[in-house]
Amino acid sequence: MYLAFFGLNEKPFAITPDPRYLFLSERHAEALAHLLYGVTEAGGFVQLTGEVGTGKTTVVRSLLAQTPQHAEIALILNPRMTAPEFLLTICEELGIGVQDSATGSLKDLVDILSQYLLRAHSAGKRVVLVVDEAQNLAPEVLEQVRLLTNLETNTQKLLQIILIGQPELRELLDRNELRQLAQRITGRYHLCPLTLEETVAYVRHRLRVAGATSDIFTPGALREVHRRSGGVPRLINVLCDRALLGGYTQDRHQVGASFVRRGAMEVFGRQLWPWWLPWSVGAATAVVVLGGSLVAWRYGPWVRSAVPLQAQQHTPAPAPVHAAPALASAPAVSLGSLLARHAADTTPDAAFGQLFSIWGAHYTAGTADPCTQAAAQGLECYVQKGSFAQLRLYNRPAILMLTDDADGAHQVVLSGLDDEHAAVNIGHDPHQVSIGDLSRYWFGDFILLWRPATRDPKPLSPGMHGVEIRQLRQELTRLSGKAAPDSTSDVYDGALSQLVRDFQRAHRLNADGVAGVQTLVVLNSALAKPDSPQLASLPEHGT
Repeated sequence: MYLAFFGLNEKPFAITPDPRYLFLSERHAEALAHLLYGVTEAGGFVQLTGEVGTGKTTVVRSLLAQTPQHAEIALILNPRMTAPEFLLTICEELGIGVQDSATGSLKDLVDILSQYLLRAHSAGKRVVLVVDEAQNLAPEVLEQVRLLTNLETNTQKLLQIILIGQPELRELLDRNELRQLAQRITGRYHLCPLTLEETVAYVRHRLRVAGATSDIFTPGALREVHRRSGGVPRLINVLCDRALLGGYTQDRHQVGASFVRRGAMEVFGRQLWPWWLPWSVGAATAVVVLGGSLVAWRYGPWVRSAVPLQAQQHTPAPAPVHAAPALASAPAVSLGSLLARHAADTTPDAAFGQLFSIWGAHYTAGTADPCTQAAAQGLECYVQKGSFAQLRLYNRPAILMLTDDADGAHQVVLSGLDDEHAAVNIGHDPHQVSIGDLSRYWFGDFILLWRPATRDPKPLSPGMHGVEIRQLRQELTRLSGKAAPDSTSDVYDGALSQLVRDFQRAHRLNADGVAGVQTLVVLNSALAKPDSPQLASLPEHGT
């Protein structure tokens, strides 16, 4: 539908594999190298895992295209079968004739396969079994797979086995009854999603192959594609296809972030950005009142737009960043009356202006959305629905979404918190209110800012490697009071996973051993310097 409009010869983001569109990122190329090693070298098992849509099938197809002439490959795509059916499928893939009387006998099938492997070895051939979606293998079939590795000569194995599957495959092989098989795995590789830079290169590569002669997606749109897809190639294809269709229907030859966002809403079936954020350039600060605003807060993370910052409209530079000062002793006041008197000071622009100022950053109303402005200054937004306990855990000033008795929406900055009272900034002054009073108007939605050590922080999980992993290990080691080793590994191994779990348990987080965004935010707060923005300590009430 949109091909001629964008000057394309064919659809660039079809989800069906096409060798012409092959894009090997650094990690995909490394995964392919692991598989080629498994094909050419004698050994036991090679294991490749990755989340759904990260390109495992693409890597397998690349492997088949680069198979050495002396190698024969039996590829099993659907391993949901019994042990006899599994052996019979291997024979069929290798072109081995099997008599009807032997099709149901494990012994006969193993004997037939063994004889074929010996003949192939004598002819100087390598036989490789590749099992895709291996997480679907039944335990009894996996045991049969292990027994196949017993087929060997005095010098080498007769059958090389490559297991490819989703992360559940690692959990499956960690079972105690399968430890003999796990011990024979000689190579493991986990395929991670694409980085932002790789996502940009991936999208542009596919567009060029399809005939594009110019950049169709704006830089902001490409960032939005990565943000919404998480770097998963399959989701990138779906989102880009929907965004191109949206651009076509709106007669726009350049696709911006808003089209990607709308496409993501259709794909994921939910609202992805708050209705009240200031999108229009030059829009004046306004009081936003809408009864359904709570829904938008609940389901809409603060997204990044492609609208450029207007440097000439910056507010004056704020004072240097310091920890929020403690309030002078003052009685708690009625929050309802405060909201009624200062409605003009509880708009999104007013709240973000105060929060940015606390961090020593500039906020310009009516230009790019707040999180884009934050990212340009080294800060990240963290949107959450939680409790006062979580706010104390993060220990950062936060914007709270409040709804008054008339369903009016208000945004105020929480600058201090203790067991019974909270400090909320309305206008330019902090006001002390009781937790019970605040609970009447706050239903758990908040947004805070934090300053990560690296740009575009992403969840870190076992199998990943890089500078972020090394830094995570150093920070957790320092917090635990242990001495850091002379050479810190950059691989997310079992030891690092245990450090993460220990940290998560200590801070009452879900102890899954994965350093997700929530864990990174809490870790960032735990390592915060005394002069960085934190929730103020409140004086004892009435003293």
